Amino acid sequence: MGMVGFTRGLAAACMGLLVSAAQAETGVTDTRIRVGQSAVFSGPAADFGNDYRAGITLYFDRVNKAGGVLGRKLELVSLDDGYDPKRTAENTRKLLDDEKVFALIGYVATGNLIAAMPIAEQAGAPMFAPLVGTTSFRTNFNKHLFHVRASYQQELKKIVSHLATLGIRNIAVVYQNSAFGKGNLETCLQLAAQYDVKVLQSTPMEIAATDAKDVVGALTKDKPGAVVMILAGRMVEVFLRDYRGGGGVAPLYTLSVGITDAKGSAQRLNGGLEGLVTASIVPPPGLTRHAIVADYRRDREAFGSKADSYTALEGYIAARVFVEGLKRSGRGLTRDGFIAAMESFGSAKIADYPVEYGPRNHNGSSFVDLEMYTKDGSLVR
Repeated sequence: MGMVGFTRGLAAACMGLLVSAAQAETGVTDTRIRVGQSAVFSGPAADFGNDYRAGITLYFDRVNKAGGVLGRKLELVSLDDGYDPKRTAENTRKLLDDEKVFALIGYVATGNLIAAMPIAEQAGAPMFAPLVGTTSFRTNFNKHLFHVRASYQQELKKIVSHLATLGIRNIAVVYQNSAFGKGNLETCLQLAAQYDVKVLQSTPMEIAATDAKDVVGALTKDKPGAVVMILAGRMVEVFLRDYRGGGGVAPLYTLSVGITDAKGSAQRLNGGLEGLVTASIVPPPGLTRHAIVADYRRDREAFGSKADSYTALEGYIAARVFVEGLKRSGRGLTRDGFIAAMESFGSAKIADYPVEYGPRNHNGSSFVDLEMYTKDGSLVR
């Protein structure tokens, strides 16, 4: 080859490299897709973050063992925010700016998501499957935010309509003193008015509370027909212990984020979990007649996952939906391409778990059921 041909060939090769570099997306290489997570892995709410991460990791392990997504292995970078929104914001910047992740997945709690979303939006990064169901995130459409779980509004509607059907017309609400608790208290009050159910009183409770006697005293004076708990994590145990210990007899209802470690809660409460009714946004993680649960249990055994809870199953399902979106994006993966692929998803089933997405619908699932805890922490319908 002459000098002119060599020069042209070298120029073409350099141009190809420049085009390839220009087309490369943050967090995506020929062999890898990096995904970031900031969640609570320490403190009183740590069960949520740890189990959610375990479920996501479990399905990522399954995909990676099979060769990855169109030849790319998935890598999850997880940072602990301790349930502190300020740390969530710091972690999100680190994940996007330093760790160079493609997308964010598996964030936990309303206030933490509020802190992270402007940072994700500015970077143009998809925020996928936060463990958050607060109504405002569903009504205020955001093109970068995709949910998988049903909303807290749907959970509270299931609870309040159920109480109305039972003829219980007077209730009390105890809510977490946080963005999560306050926002969903408003939703609960609106639904109660809709179903002609009177809220006798609503009482806040601190996230790190180790004693609920004052809260219990305020609630029991009015003798409500039921108590709805808008609480998350160990504070549910604290309230249950002091409410039942203080002679409270009203039926108790909680959102899906109320109890994560049911077996542990049952032991710590000496059977006091019995009778608590919870909203569930995934099938029972031991009920293998559901195809998604059978897959989850198979993969738990195959990869030796120790976590086994509703939250772990939710993380597993969220990861499967995320991977399906990556597959539909094709080999030329970009953030905008992923968003477009999710918006063209339509109605689909992940195994037998139904989800739906569209150009103005990023809500995913509407699955909600009510179940009751037994003395040992099992659930029955």
